[in-house]
Amino acid sequence: MIRNIFIAIIAFTLLLGCKAKQYDVSVPPKGYSNNTTLKIAYATGALKIIEKDFPVPEDIKEYKDITYKTVDTIPLKLDIYHSKDIKKDAPLIIFIHGGAWKKGNKHDYLVYLSSFAQKGYVTATVQYRLTDVAKYPAQLHDVEDAVRWLKLNAANYHIDATKVALVGGSAGGHLALMNAYSNTQEDVDEKGISAAVQAVVNFYGPSNLTDETAINASSVQYLIGKSYEEAPDLYKKASPLFLISKNVPPTLTFQGTLDELVPYEQSDILHATLQKAGAISYYHKLKGWPHTMDASVKVNAYCQYHMDRFFEKYIPFN
Repeated sequence: MIRNIFIAIIAFTLLLGCKAKQYDVSVPPKGYSNNTTLKIAYATGALKIIEKDFPVPEDIKEYKDITYKTVDTIPLKLDIYHSKDIKKDAPLIIFIHGGAWKKGNKHDYLVYLSSFAQKGYVTATVQYRLTDVAKYPAQLHDVEDAVRWLKLNAANYHIDATKVALVGGSAGGHLALMNAYSNTQEDVDEKGISAAVQAVVNFYGPSNLTDETAINASSVQYLIGKSYEEAPDLYKKASPLFLISKNVPPTLTFQGTLDELVPYEQSDILHATLQKAGAISYYHKLKGWPHTMDASVKVNAYCQYHMDRFFEKYIPFN
């Protein structure tokens, strides 16, 4: 009898523990009071981090290292993913990696690439020239050319070229916004293809390279190749904030308040300026989370939940 009661108590305790681990992915996960407590949580394993390098799921078809253009003998490549069971053309989501424009790898977003491919989208990730190879606007031109290549070759990969979204983090967020805001359907190349997109998702990307934090950042100076005093117009032309109009694509922004690389005020101003212009903007400012916050399992689930809603609205399946 006592043994049965003891087993029942253990079972009930385990049940409570399982319930405690459940959380609503539509609600922002609780953040940290400062970056010190966050680092402690990470060091002790209390902060769970997503896997970044894992085998591509068996139900996903991967096209690896496709050269979309060659510049000065340098081949620039992209990867494409879609379900092996795909039956008809699907919306395309293109991911642009971060790394202060000087590092990073198109493989960095595998968790998103595989997840959204399993949801039925075609996903792609793009390599672009880093700042030790070329200065701005080379990086933007590479992204634009990758978008055009994917549209031109849409029929080979089950892509619906009329429904394209860009997603970028940090430096990739900046490039995603620049492409989305500087290209229209009328801006076509010699083949009649534009780099315009229907939606853009910005993860903590800098929107204004002319503010004090940006102009003093070595990564921004290295991107432009000149100091702000030498080329203020170029810093402004490289800032998504100054390209905003009511006609820019719908924008979804994620930003953490503990971000030490891109101040959250950059995203505050971006969202406010989009709203003032009459453009569509959704803004998720997560209290107590840092740069690259979506490396957290809980934050990643939250972001994917809201990305799902965003894509369903602006690049819907037929």
